[in-house]
Amino acid sequence: MQFNELNLSQELLNAVEELGFSEMTEIQQKSIPLILEGNDVTGRSNTGTGKTAAFGIPAVESIQQDDRNVAVLILCPTRELAMQACEEIKKFSRFKKYVKACAVYGGASMEKQIHELKRGVNIVVGTPGRVMDHMRRRTLKLENLRTIILDEADEMLNMGFREDIETILKSVPEERQTVLFSATMPPEILAITKEYQNNPVTVKIDAKYRTVDLIDQYYFDVAMGRKTDALKLLLSAYSPKSSMIFCNTKKMVDELTEELVKSGFKAMGLHGDMKQSQRTQVMNSFKNGSVSVLIATDVAARGIDVSGIDAVFNYDLPQDNEYYIHRIGRTGRAGHKGTAYTLISGRKQVYALKDISKFTKAEITELPLPEKSDIIKLKLDKIFEQTKNIENPSEESLAVAERLLNSGKSPAEIIAGLIDEKFQAEILSLPEFDVPSPLRKSKRRDKANTVKIEISIGRNQRIAPNFILGALADATGLSGRDFGKIDIFDKHTTVEIPAEETDYILDSMESAKINGHKVEVKLYKGKSKSDLKSKDDFRQGKPQKKFRQSAKGRYSESSPKKTHRIKKRH
Repeated sequence: MQFNELNLSQELLNAVEELGFSEMTEIQQKSIPLILEGNDVTGRSNTGTGKTAAFGIPAVESIQQDDRNVAVLILCPTRELAMQACEEIKKFSRFKKYVKACAVYGGASMEKQIHELKRGVNIVVGTPGRVMDHMRRRTLKLENLRTIILDEADEMLNMGFREDIETILKSVPEERQTVLFSATMPPEILAITKEYQNNPVTVKIDAKYRTVDLIDQYYFDVAMGRKTDALKLLLSAYSPKSSMIFCNTKKMVDELTEELVKSGFKAMGLHGDMKQSQRTQVMNSFKNGSVSVLIATDVAARGIDVSGIDAVFNYDLPQDNEYYIHRIGRTGRAGHKGTAYTLISGRKQVYALKDISKFTKAEITELPLPEKSDIIKLKLDKIFEQTKNIENPSEESLAVAERLLNSGKSPAEIIAGLIDEKFQAEILSLPEFDVPSPLRKSKRRDKANTVKIEISIGRNQRIAPNFILGALADATGLSGRDFGKIDIFDKHTTVEIPAEETDYILDSMESAKINGHKVEVKLYKGKSKSDLKSKDDFRQGKPQKKFRQSAKGRYSESSPKKTHRIKKRH
């Protein structure tokens, strides 16, 4: 069922179309008409089935131009979900300027939220605890509430919000619409529906499988700046007939598409800056198989319905956990198995991926990147199987084979030559890539075997040792103990590092930022005049401040041997 078949205002249909939505999901198709009619609804649906739109679209449509007070309240278990739901509401109401949505949640400025509420809102999305706080302060008044929506109700109960939820439900007008969505229906949820809903209509998505359960999920930890090479290896090793690659920016889509095409892959990009005619051409090429790799942003991929995608690659980690589910859901459809691969670099992304794993309640397994020699073996095995299974060759081919056998070469030499010709074409696109081990176990520095790197940031940018150390540890995954003395000068900083890790650290810091500044990192070649603070320092050979690491891993200023008196500055 299409969204334009619903009795929705043109403004809302325009917003839905702009977001790339066309076909409704099952939960949307079953819930939206019921909610629009004013029914109390109990919906059972997992995350990732499109339920935010299932309640968000009717919520926006219910707002009238003269609504100056809160008419819709949406309760979510976490601040992240509240923020996400509020953003979706704002997208749906883009062309309805009189719809004002606001998110309230703990851990954020109460004053800022009060200011926003006082300016006048008619839809509030919030966590139960913060909603209660505003109600007690009378900064959130619900006397005119018409609809209350409980999103992920079972999760709110698991987090101990039952008392808050019941207090809120008792505090709002009895004549209201109550909508509840939950992945499970434990007795506590059923008790709430019985007490606080009026003849609710139950909407249940009877899927025999969860999309996430049907997708094998893996990740590869690669050094900074080597994701493109790693992706080429994976595409060569697994050879999916069709695959989607997700990037976070349009620029990255363009750059990655260009790199893959140069390497011989049949790839095309898709993003919001493209004209509709270009988008149509790209999608037709992907659907008919003339292009096997589609590289896209999250926004551009919305509304795409292509069956039979073998693999999804997350080149960039998604900016929202929900997007991860939408991305990998492109494979594993209609009960078929699918595979999703994610590329990460640095410790921060390891932690982000762990959060995604918890959010999806699915295991994401680490795999080693395939070695080039492994890929070559795989391709040779594939050629062997293809050749072995050849049946009924043509008369013309047999005639050529007879001529080759009579040419004086052995059958083995002839076959090897033919394999070589096909084989060389197969491996031409493989990058030279020494697979590194990005996250390494901390080990004590060997002081006799260290070198220095130079980082193009210093005192002029108000840099401190902890900024430097944090950036190095985050980019490389090494422990702070692996780094030695840090010397901060006006325009640059030097850091002692283990000599055997030099190439790895330089690679990892290739695109690094420190305290918001893009930096260049290179091997330190020795002192220069810029190492000294002033002409007087140059004459006396006096260095800038140096920082040494204590036994507890903290950095403090070290005092050089006093060869002359240093005047105190007042």
